[in-house]
Amino acid sequence: MLKARDIMTTAVITVSPDTSVEELGRLFLEKGISGAPVLDSDDRLVGIVTENDLIRQNRRFHIPTLIRLFDAFIPLEGSSSIEKEIRRMSASKVSEICTKEVITVTPESSLQDVATLMSDRGVHLIPVVSEGRLSGIIGKIDLIKGTLGEAQKRQPG
Repeated sequence: MLKARDIMTTAVITVSPDTSVEELGRLFLEKGISGAPVLDSDDRLVGIVTENDLIRQNRRFHIPTLIRLFDAFIPLEGSSSIEKEIRRMSASKVSEICTKEVITVTPESSLQDVATLMSDRGVHLIPVVSEGRLSGIIGKIDLIKGTLGEAQKRQPG
């Protein structure tokens, strides 16, 4: 049975929390990647940033309906979510747009477990972590290659 270590990409392109959003966009274009793990100064995984994060930053912002009561304007939607959206849209660093609750696997995780996580959680990149350190990354294409490789091994030669 194939494991994460068998299908992961080990030459991982990473970024730091202080990488600018503009630099991130250029990196994605130049390297032809759709996301990157975010590592702190101790090379510990602190997040993941994807094309979706860049796209979300540029989406249309819905201004909530306001009511006026005794010369005060009261938003009808939660103000904390509004503040969060404004911060995301005006972000200049990766730390401001990346996902901090990262779904990870270990090198020993099975191909089926990785596929289940991708499908159930709707993620397209999963970092492979061993003892708190990044070992590799698995994208959808790695999973497909692994599945095809496993299927080829089963065919009579």
